[in-house]
Amino acid sequence: MTDSKRRKGLIASAALLGGVLTVAACGGGNAATRSDDSAGDQKAQHQQAQHQQAQQQVDEAAAKDSSDARITIAPKNGTPDAGIHRDAKVTVSGGKLTDVTMTAVIAKQTSATKQTVEGTLSADGTTWTPDEALARSTEYQVTAHAVDSQGRKAVENSSFTTVSATNSFIGNFTPEDGSVVGVGMPVSINFDKPVTNKRSVESAIKVASSSNQKVVGHWFSDTRLDFRPQTYWKANSRVTMDLNLDDVYASPGVKGIQDKTVAFNVGRSQVSTVDAKSHQMTVVRDGKTIRTIPISAGGADNPTYNGQMVISEKFEQTRMDGSTVGFTKKDGKGEYDIRDVPHAMRLSATGTFIHGNYWGKGVFGTANTSHGCIGLKDVKGAGDPTTDGAWFFENSQLGDVVNVVNSDDQTVRPDNGLNGWNMLWSQWVAGSALR
Repeated sequence: MTDSKRRKGLIASAALLGGVLTVAACGGGNAATRSDDSAGDQKAQHQQAQHQQAQQQVDEAAAKDSSDARITIAPKNGTPDAGIHRDAKVTVSGGKLTDVTMTAVIAKQTSATKQTVEGTLSADGTTWTPDEALARSTEYQVTAHAVDSQGRKAVENSSFTTVSATNSFIGNFTPEDGSVVGVGMPVSINFDKPVTNKRSVESAIKVASSSNQKVVGHWFSDTRLDFRPQTYWKANSRVTMDLNLDDVYASPGVKGIQDKTVAFNVGRSQVSTVDAKSHQMTVVRDGKTIRTIPISAGGADNPTYNGQMVISEKFEQTRMDGSTVGFTKKDGKGEYDIRDVPHAMRLSATGTFIHGNYWGKGVFGTANTSHGCIGLKDVKGAGDPTTDGAWFFENSQLGDVVNVVNSDDQTVRPDNGLNGWNMLWSQWVAGSALR
């Protein structure tokens, strides 16, 4: 081929290629570029597939060597307001627990110490629980070890914080667990935080008697809930209270931390009637009058409350200072201040007592002279067991009823002491959140 022909051929090839390139450009892409991109995508996909296959092989190998034991720690990790009774628990499925360590992190000013929490492992090795209630506002750390049937080990770690005092509530109750009380003793619960969710709280408290008497709750306030039957407890019965307040909310953000059962026995029936006009008290036990005692009730300026009053406290001797209950002189001191009142038993929260009196001479059975209390003849020092004051003290127990009649004062308020018996049954039931 001559140079002239070669140049013409090159020119023609260039023109042809130019046309092809021009058409390709109008079509929206460079064929060579698309080919390179496609190859790159295929390479990336191949590499991703290889990575996934390798990862799958690793996972399968790990799963093959992994323990079948699955440990669960409750409450879940990071919980900020765990309950202190039933919330904490470690369980395992597909194996058995071999060791559980729970520690309380006790914060101090410049450091923190750890205290081990004792716990019990179930007989089958699948559950661990702490032996005692946890502390409030405390961080707990848990490490649990387990093993499956093939000896493969598993471990789990978690931490949580228990509810704070600010965000929890408790109920202080009377009577005490295991006590023996009179037929008039109600179950009275005073909460340390106001309760707005009364229905849930009352529903979580069950009070039952072996006498099968119907027991109903009554809210005297946002912080006080009492339970009683329509009439006095049957003598020689047993009353049980289940206080299931753990994780029950009293109000938004404030939950209960109590979970306990309390039981007390009702002893013999004793109801004493004080007649303020005749100045006599008749003591009736199990339906029979066992003694009539001369008394001195509240004087004309300070008459004794009428009504059924329940003995809530007993003191062999106690101080009675008038200034603590509103009886003050111009100098601010009490109108009376007797430092050794013998055989005193409280009947109201505002200071009504039935007690021995060694300073009154010739008033028992004849005149009412006190500031509202009921006085019985006694001696200084409470050392003579033959006095009326000593006899009544020794023959009375918490929960016995002292019913005052024919006084010139009003009936004692039902919430003044443990005196809810001074309320019609229909009124009592109306005060329940479950009605």
